[in-house]
Amino acid sequence: MTQRPLMPKATAVWLVENTALTFDQIAEFCGLHNLEVKGIADGDVAQGIKGMDPIASGQLTREEIRKAQDNPDYQLRLAKSKVELPPMKTKRTPKYTPLSRRQDRPNAILWLLRYHPELRDAQIMRLVGTTKPTIESIRERTHWNSANLQPQDPVALGLCSQVDLDAEVGKASHRVERERQAAGLDIEDGVETAGTLLPADQTSDGDYGQFETERELSEAEAFSSDVFKREKPASEEDDEASLSVEDVFGSSEEKS
Repeated sequence: MTQRPLMPKATAVWLVENTALTFDQIAEFCGLHNLEVKGIADGDVAQGIKGMDPIASGQLTREEIRKAQDNPDYQLRLAKSKVELPPMKTKRTPKYTPLSRRQDRPNAILWLLRYHPELRDAQIMRLVGTTKPTIESIRERTHWNSANLQPQDPVALGLCSQVDLDAEVGKASHRVERERQAAGLDIEDGVETAGTLLPADQTSDGDYGQFETERELSEAEAFSSDVFKREKPASEEDDEASLSVEDVFGSSEEKS
């Protein structure tokens, strides 16, 4: 049987005192060992425990007990409750961090703030088990040990699991993407698109508006005049035109 009665030992005490069920039947119904039930009957076990009536609590019926008493091989079945209780919601407790690892939490917080700035303070608090004032002090460099803090991966420190970290980072990334889309920013595959180069007709007209200082402008003009606008002298052009293949590589007779 997977379902057991409430207060099984007290129920076993009542069944031993008020019914003629066998030890095996009581042990099977209450989830106890048959020797433990025998010890209850002998008074060696469960001393001082007051028996609880399973009939009054609605866990057994008299007909079920009568069937079991008439047939020693019959196993008692727990009565179905007429009232369906809603599932109990477990309250989320703060994450416990061992004493040996609490000194590493500021380093883990610094790592999260540096490499995952999209995380909110509540997410960091869930991952590392810290408080919001501590996060603010580390972010603003007002922590008492700020000079000695070094960013360290919280997963490597054992403060959280890689699955939890990936889940929180994924939630933060989706939130940032939604905020950018709501703001009207251009996004392609979750990444904000960068600017493009200026057209050639705007950059080839001698417009040097992109240079901020006069020194940069003068250097650009000097480089342009020396490299791109330089014309070869006529003497160099005549010399190049007068050269032939034999003059450059030499004739075959000279090589032999």
